[in-house]
Amino acid sequence: MALSPIPSSLWSLDGQGRGERLPWQPGDSLPQAQGLPWLHLNYADEAASAWLLGSDLLDRPVAEALCDEETRPRVLHHKNGLLLTLRGVNLNPGAEPEDMVSIRLWIEDGRIISTRKRQLKSVKEIQADLEAGSGPRNCGEFLVTLLARMTENIGGVIEELEDHMADVEEQLLQSPQPLARQILADVRREAVALRRYLGPQREALSRLVTERVPWMGTDDHFRIRETADELIRHIEDLDAVRERAALAHEEFVNHFSEKLNRRMFLLSVVTVVFLPLGFLTGLFGINVGGIPGAESPMGFAAFCLGTVAVAVGIILIFKRNRWL
Repeated sequence: MALSPIPSSLWSLDGQGRGERLPWQPGDSLPQAQGLPWLHLNYADEAASAWLLGSDLLDRPVAEALCDEETRPRVLHHKNGLLLTLRGVNLNPGAEPEDMVSIRLWIEDGRIISTRKRQLKSVKEIQADLEAGSGPRNCGEFLVTLLARMTENIGGVIEELEDHMADVEEQLLQSPQPLARQILADVRREAVALRRYLGPQREALSRLVTERVPWMGTDDHFRIRETADELIRHIEDLDAVRERAALAHEEFVNHFSEKLNRRMFLLSVVTVVFLPLGFLTGLFGINVGGIPGAESPMGFAAFCLGTVAVAVGIILIFKRNRWL
């Protein structure tokens, strides 16, 4: 059964840190908000995307970009507004963090419009702050807060990856198990997936630092720069996790290769010891006349002692040459 789309919402920010959700649905006329309006739409909802594309709130290219499936992080300066595409880790129940959630933003002086398909924890945290009276007061603070929350959540996921990596390394030092290999593969897969999206996001934040729009002040640019530096540190930590995972995988392979080599060496030694013994037993077991000791009552005992002496001699040769 198909899940119903996540509903769109309209918020009004009073400029003092508090916001309220207004009764509104796509297709209705926008109510006269007393403060800063924030439209948070689900672009996967046909009614919401049709309303946005058909309204006169935005230029047509901007509206199309907000409904576009393209999710590569980017920043575009258009007139006095900014068009942003960002990605945050997926912290929804039952989801994988590396299956990142995209959010598209159009921010201009006096209006915020965001679109998404799935819930983003950072947005829910901002909405909770607005209800508690400690949310952003203007467009600049909204963007700065959203970026900081998204980067903070990314850092939390990378810290968990580092903890998993430390557990795997500890298992490899103690007694490597086949289960550790699966955990290691999961860590490497998640690290590669996160790195794939965080690289472009770092570039987007670096460009955002240089953008100059009327509704962003010096303090906003400073905080964005700090967030960009924090994201760079997280990416460096992620690269370190990938390198540690590669080294751990190499150590894992070396450990089991060494175990396999030891077993193969033991089998080789056994083969070398018993090969001449098998030759002797085959030779003395042929059913023809003239076999030495065939008529002697001590022949079998002498043959057994001879095979033992041959085996001991071979082992002594291995010991002297330090092959054992």
